[in-house]
Amino acid sequence: MSARASRGSAADHATVVTSQKVREGRIDEYQRWQDRTNQAAREFEGFVGAEVYPPGPGEENEWVAVFRFSGMDRLTGWLDSNRRQELLEEARGLFEGPPTQEVLQGGSPAQPPADVVTAVISHDVKPGAEQGFLSWQEKTLRVQEKAPGFMGSELFRPVEGVQEHWVVVFRFDSREHLDDWLASEVRAKLLKEGSKYFTSYDVRKVGSAFSGWFQFDHGKGGGAPPNWKQAMSVLLALYPTVMVLNLTVGVGLEKLTVREYIGLFLSNVLSVSALTWLLMPIVNRVLAFWLVPARVARNRRAQVLGFSSVVLCYLVFIAVFGLITHQIW
Repeated sequence: MSARASRGSAADHATVVTSQKVREGRIDEYQRWQDRTNQAAREFEGFVGAEVYPPGPGEENEWVAVFRFSGMDRLTGWLDSNRRQELLEEARGLFEGPPTQEVLQGGSPAQPPADVVTAVISHDVKPGAEQGFLSWQEKTLRVQEKAPGFMGSELFRPVEGVQEHWVVVFRFDSREHLDDWLASEVRAKLLKEGSKYFTSYDVRKVGSAFSGWFQFDHGKGGGAPPNWKQAMSVLLALYPTVMVLNLTVGVGLEKLTVREYIGLFLSNVLSVSALTWLLMPIVNRVLAFWLVPARVARNRRAQVLGFSSVVLCYLVFIAVFGLITHQIW
C-alpha cells in the first residue's frame, strides 16, 4: 500500500515511522483502515508520500507505516489533526497495544535496490550523555561498516516538542545480513558499552529501503564514489560508445551528406542516451564492489582489483578498435 504526491526540498522533509501489532484475524480490516488513513493524510498540505510494510518472515504481526511531509510543521499538522485522532480511535480494536512512532527530520532521496532491508532503532539517551552517545554511535558505525551487506546509515536527532528519542536508520543488502548484524556478538558488546549513555532502545525491521527516501551516507563508507572513480567509470562506457557510433552512425550520416554539426548533435544524443539508460547502470552494477564506498572501505584488494579491471578494459578497447579502424581505413 502506498500513496505519492509531489516532492519538495529533501532537506526540509519530515517523516514519521509508526509501528503497530495487528491482532490475529484483523489483517483485512487493518489494511482497509490503513488505506483510509493514507487517503486522509494525502489531503493535508505538504503530503509527500506514504507506504506500509508488512511483517517479515518469522516476525510477529507488526506492520510499519511511513508518512512523509515537506516540513516538520506540516507533519505535526497531520499528527495532531482531529482527523488522525478520529482514525486512531476507530482502529483501537485492531491493535494489540498503542502504536509506537518515531519522527525523523531531513533525509536525502536516493534510489536503492529492491531487496534492501532497513532497521529503525530509537534510543532514550540519558540527560547530559548526548556527546558520549554520539561518540559511541561513531564507533558503532565504524564497526558496522565492516559487516557483510552494510549499505549505510543516518542518525536523526530529537525533534523539540515532538519526540525525545535519538533514531538511527540503517540499511543492509538482505534480511539475512541485517539479522546477522543484529544478533552478532560484536553488536552485543557495543550495546553493553553504550548502555551507559541510554536507558533503553527499540528495534524495528522493515522489509524495504523506504523507497529511497534516505541517502544512508553517514560515516566514512557512505556517499558518492570519489570523482576520479566516477570519471574512470564514465570513460569506460563512453569510449566504446563513441567509437561504435563513429563506425556505424557516423559513417552512415557521412554517406547521406548530413552536415557535420548536425551529425555530431545526433551522435551526442545517441551516446548520452546509451550511457544514461543502458551502459552506466551496467557499469555501476558490475563495479559496485569498487564504486560503493561502504563496500570498499578499508579493502585494499577491492581498490586494486577495481582500478586494474578498468585500466585493463581501456587497453582491450584501444586494441580492438585499433584493429577495426586499421582494417577499415
